[in-house]
Amino acid sequence: MRSLVALLSLAVSALAAERPPNIVLIFADDMGWHDTGFSNTNGYFETPNLDKLAKDGMTFTAAYAGAANCAPSRGCLMSGQYTPRHGIYAVGSTSRGPKAQFRMEPVPNTSDLRPAIVTMAEALKAQGYATGHFGKWHLGSAKNGTGPLQQGFDTSDPALIPPPDGKGDANDPKRAYSITRGACEFIEKNKERPFFAYVAHHAIHAALQARPETLAKFQDKAKTAKADAKPLYAACTYDLDDTVGILLKKLSDLGLDKNTIVIFTSDNGGTPQSPNEPLRGAKGAYYEGGIREPFVVRWPGTVQPGSKCEVPVINEDLYPTFVSAAGGTPAANLDGLSLLPLFKGASTLPRESIFWHFPGYLDNPVPRGRDKVFRTRPVTTIRKGDWKLLCYHEEWLLDGGKDKLDTNHAVELYNLKDDPGEHHDLAAENHAKRDELMTDILAWWKKTDAKLPTPLGKDGPKADEDEKSGEE
Repeated sequence: MRSLVALLSLAVSALAAERPPNIVLIFADDMGWHDTGFSNTNGYFETPNLDKLAKDGMTFTAAYAGAANCAPSRGCLMSGQYTPRHGIYAVGSTSRGPKAQFRMEPVPNTSDLRPAIVTMAEALKAQGYATGHFGKWHLGSAKNGTGPLQQGFDTSDPALIPPPDGKGDANDPKRAYSITRGACEFIEKNKERPFFAYVAHHAIHAALQARPETLAKFQDKAKTAKADAKPLYAACTYDLDDTVGILLKKLSDLGLDKNTIVIFTSDNGGTPQSPNEPLRGAKGAYYEGGIREPFVVRWPGTVQPGSKCEVPVINEDLYPTFVSAAGGTPAANLDGLSLLPLFKGASTLPRESIFWHFPGYLDNPVPRGRDKVFRTRPVTTIRKGDWKLLCYHEEWLLDGGKDKLDTNHAVELYNLKDDPGEHHDLAAENHAKRDELMTDILAWWKKTDAKLPTPLGKDGPKADEDEKSGEE
């Protein structure tokens, strides 16, 4: 009898070892690279649960969003593809701002992720995973056949959208606790099988909101803070971190933490309310402050606790990473690469560059931006090693292109190792590196069939009924 019990125990252990890891992706909204306790040394922000996650896992110091604002970044995440392939470039419209200031006709925006695109959730579902979405979607609707349930998720709980006036439920003003509660229920229901939980928060996107007791805590702390104290911003961040702790505790209580990949990151850079410095810019711009993100992964037994990785990664990489971890083979049409080698201690990935493409206009300038009117004008960006180049379409297409690079200010070039704050444009000093990266962009435009803005017609920019303004 004892031998039979022992054999059954071994069989159960073997099955557990063969079971692919659960995957939990916690996705913040508008959280800047410098908004966590583990990445900010000013002592004012407090994110104890994220700090613990970083201590138990691997922190990526050069992690990027697929785009500088919400919808396109989420399109990149779910499709594993760069923006030219899925066509989502902005929230609502690529014609954002005073049209009299446009020099070109922007490429029209696509608001929904096309049903023909096989999403991350669909790929994991094909691998036998239960799939759950909780919180923000921003890639379409059930009415259009592009909601979460039509795009590969078995369960979807939006947990309501926080009121934009900041007058939400005092005990859950950003719905972070409701979103987390839904994710915890899904995890418990599916604990006997592999699951993928996409936990997409509305925090810390404006309007900033926090529980009264949390706000009081940081208002009191601000009285003696040496740093630039922003009590409401810090309180909103603290509440989000608190829900991370609730989710991690649920995994531990269920005995699932050892076989679960947990990743925390954000959809784009922080708003100007965030202490983005020393990085330049903010959400909506393609300087580092608009696209560099906090990124932590915990995977016990695979990821070395307390480790750091300096290899540049982008959120398109999560799709092939998850499929590979699930035992599948990532589709050939994905632009991202699996990060599993980095999780296991490798120091390189088999690619030279990562890219961003935004062929439109976004209003509201950012700190230390290129423009006094727009967060960005049409631009394509490349990071290759330590080097980063931004090619602005107006000057490239209208002011002489390659032949006039010495004078038309079409490109900006930075060495991020020496100058992470992008203070010193080296385009006029290092022609060889400038031309090398510009050649790479030209090849990438061709490879991805990237659409570029066109010269204005005689009547100026077209009206856009979907135009939106504000912080999105």
